[in-house]
Amino acid sequence: MSAPNKSYDPVQVTTLNAEEVDRARDAALASIAAAADLETLKRVRLDHAGDRSPLALANREIGALPPAARAEAGKRVGSARRAVSDALAARQGELEQARDEQVLVEEAVDVTLPWDRSPRGARHPLTTIQERVADLFVAMGYEVVEGPEVEAEWFNFDALNLGPDHPARSMQDTFWVGSPDAGLVLRTQTSPVQIRTMMRRDPPIYVIAPGRVFRTDELDATHTPVFSQVEGLVVDEGITMAHLRGTLTHFATEMFGADVVTRMRPSYFPFTEPSAEMDLRCWVCHGESVGNPERPCRTCSSEGWIEWGGCGMVNPRVLTACGVDPERYSGFAFGMGLERTLMSRYGAEDMRDMVEGDVRFALPFGMEL
Repeated sequence: MSAPNKSYDPVQVTTLNAEEVDRARDAALASIAAAADLETLKRVRLDHAGDRSPLALANREIGALPPAARAEAGKRVGSARRAVSDALAARQGELEQARDEQVLVEEAVDVTLPWDRSPRGARHPLTTIQERVADLFVAMGYEVVEGPEVEAEWFNFDALNLGPDHPARSMQDTFWVGSPDAGLVLRTQTSPVQIRTMMRRDPPIYVIAPGRVFRTDELDATHTPVFSQVEGLVVDEGITMAHLRGTLTHFATEMFGADVVTRMRPSYFPFTEPSAEMDLRCWVCHGESVGNPERPCRTCSSEGWIEWGGCGMVNPRVLTACGVDPERYSGFAFGMGLERTLMSRYGAEDMRDMVEGDVRFALPFGMEL
């Protein structure tokens, strides 16, 4: 930088010449106009408006001029720097607007597209109907109890009066865990939960035991090898078959409506005596397919009735095996398939739809209230 000049003789400072100042300004304006994006404009700002830019250096040389010449030079350089600053601000606004418009185009959201393109899941209707059944019996004073799905052979068979030679123990009906000698099975009913309950507590007993069970059944419209049951057990003084009938009638009415048609027919189960099967009038053909080959019904096999579950008075041998005095107490037990309950309640025709995992089957059921 030149030293101050004390005289009034003008000092020729090249960077302060009007031509040099105009040339620096014009070069800056041209670079600003040519900047195609904000990143380029940032470099232009440093080159033409930064501390080492030509106009900034010229501004520093003003102090080397005589006092009388400083005002004119300051106006000249200041005017050039303002022109560059204004051009930078204007170009900054233009490029930012262009950037925002490009973002709106490239990241545009079509609000007319479906909002739920990620498919929703659904609770399986068996889960909701199991909860509804539990709520029904809890309202009647029952308690919900649970037990293991891998069960000891004694709880699953022996305590239920199924002797060693009973056909249900064979490999054709039972899933054994390991070999039959291991004494472990996938439970064939939730009745072992009843045994565990009677061994753990004293009467009176009012419980239901919902859960999955396993049998070597073929998968068809009304059977599946893995299905859900709800079993009930009542042990108290003075319990009769009339209490059982009244309980199941109330159960069926709450599940299927007041117009449901049921029947009880004699049957045999080792763990109940006397025993019965409760059937529901077919919810598809309503019995009209019986003896009518022109209108067959695959759901009930044109029989007009579908088995809902088994029931009966608890066999005194079962009470004795669990340490309950059969001379003082009596009781009833029942077991109903939840899949068939679901089918009858909603008119579903094929149990296989429940195990295929298609969310389109589960969604229409919604929530049980």
